[in-house]
Amino acid sequence: MQLATHTSSSSSQTPREIPTKMQAVVYRGQNDVRLETVPVPEIGPGELLVRVHTCGICGTDLKKIATGSHSAPRIFGHETGGQVVAVGEGVKEYQTGDRVVVFHHIPCGRCYYCRHKVFAQCEVYKKVGATAGFDPSGGGFSEYVRVMDWIVRTGGVVRIPEGVSYEQASFIEPVNTCWKGIDSMALQPGDTVLVMGQGPIGIILAMLAKRGGARVITSDLFPQRLTIGQSFGLTCNIDASNVDTVERVRELTEGRGADAVILAVGVNALIRSAMDSARPGGKIMLFAQTQHSTATIDPAAVCVDEKTLMGSYSASVDLQQEAARFVLSREMNLEALYSHRFPLSGAIEALNLAAHPQPATMKIAIQPGSTWEGIAE
Repeated sequence: MQLATHTSSSSSQTPREIPTKMQAVVYRGQNDVRLETVPVPEIGPGELLVRVHTCGICGTDLKKIATGSHSAPRIFGHETGGQVVAVGEGVKEYQTGDRVVVFHHIPCGRCYYCRHKVFAQCEVYKKVGATAGFDPSGGGFSEYVRVMDWIVRTGGVVRIPEGVSYEQASFIEPVNTCWKGIDSMALQPGDTVLVMGQGPIGIILAMLAKRGGARVITSDLFPQRLTIGQSFGLTCNIDASNVDTVERVRELTEGRGADAVILAVGVNALIRSAMDSARPGGKIMLFAQTQHSTATIDPAAVCVDEKTLMGSYSASVDLQQEAARFVLSREMNLEALYSHRFPLSGAIEALNLAAHPQPATMKIAIQPGSTWEGIAE
């Protein structure tokens, strides 16, 4: 099923009466998620209640469900766009009817890690400030989300301008995470950058590197994903299903290897290939290794060849405005990365597809707002 995207401004839609019960996808344990009826969360002073229109499925949601790493019950989903339907006492910046994107993490700005710009390690940042009930876990896989006061107070709610779809806007947080990774690599114009993996995140990483003046090479095992990348102008690509990526990168770089390699696939076996694809003195960014595990690396590549192995996780509050401008200006047609859209009633199917993607599967949206006025099923 394909759903048309709602792009009307906040003034054109009147929030409906808020019910006491709602539908939500509830995580009950490892590989156990269920569509259940739960209470609509109540808000307190300084908080917002947002009616969810679109929530993208993130790989971290899938890993939490697959590994059972978090206690149950929870309601996941953190790439959330929707409409404000209630404001708590003392809220002046937002009003009912506002179309917004919600960040679920905002750092304190004062601790040791914040002072050193390592925001994802801040203890306040690790607290989740958006919930649909149970332990706060984002909550976007539901009809309504409660946005807590410190998220509202510190800029964690971004208005969506008229003419920008919820789907486009839902990429603000994912783009921020990619921007942070690219920014931390300090790429120079003319650098050759290899992006391994051309799912939606890999394509965004490649586009941001290209935007900064890099020569971008992309690789993937699925030719269909390389074709999708080509539609965004990523034309120098390697079909890793029948070409040795390391050898091909060296052929394209006078035998040196890439100045920087970004591994956008959560497969530890590819870390060695990523390191081998980088030139001596080059950089290797691990972007998808979000689960603690063991992996094989060549320590001499770090010591003798002076390669830098680095990582990047989650978003940066310092980049929030810049990332939001990029997304909301539609400089990149991000909603085109959605290959599948499911109403909330089809959320279990959506999560199963996201966990077992087909070659042409890209970003998947759960859209509780698919039945709103102006949305055609």
